[in-house]
Amino acid sequence: MNALNAATVARVEPASPLPTLVRAPASLDVESREWLRSLRAQGSERDAATVRLHALLLRAARFEVARRRPTLPHLHGDELEDIATEAADDALVSVLRRLDDFRGASRFTTWVYKFALLEAAVKLRKRSWQGREVPLEPEGWGLFSSAGLESAAEAEQGELLETVQSAIAQVLTPHQRRVLVALALNGVPIDVLAERLNTNRGALYKTLHDARRKLRKHLQKCGLALDNWLEEN
Repeated sequence: MNALNAATVARVEPASPLPTLVRAPASLDVESREWLRSLRAQGSERDAATVRLHALLLRAARFEVARRRPTLPHLHGDELEDIATEAADDALVSVLRRLDDFRGASRFTTWVYKFALLEAAVKLRKRSWQGREVPLEPEGWGLFSSAGLESAAEAEQGELLETVQSAIAQVLTPHQRRVLVALALNGVPIDVLAERLNTNRGALYKTLHDARRKLRKHLQKCGLALDNWLEEN
């Protein structure tokens, strides 16, 4: 589907005119100013600008889908095109709702391009996990192990892992434990976990931050440190 569909148009609130007291940055390039002006216009001019914007976002989404295609061999042409179209639709809604956030640090087209790339990446991650069970129990303790250790070092590492596992079980709340294990140990994409737990990225980042902080504090009291794993990312 190459054209902007009616369902997407229905989701888009008309862009409010630029408030009298808010002016576009003086350094804004001519093309970016024209994009903002036409998208804030009324009637057919705004509709035409919206269609042009959707086409730009669709190209960006298709680029991201094509770039990631080798990692998703089970997806085929029609499915990939559907993902790109959905990403462009959602990116369009986000852009039109956030026109006032554009400050001119880059060209308008560069700014909106990122919306489509993000939406496409999120949708592809979700699709790759579709039908798969999200592991909420530790499957990745091997993350800490090192092959070829001498017996003494291996024993020391075993004790360390036992301490970490015990801390995760005892120090964290059940929800913090599920989030930490899924994201930090089992590599579940945060968008997928947010969908499965019926929450959002911001809430999960906050939970992960709190869990890492509690674990770091506990391990420091035990005279241990796992900074590479517990550091924020």
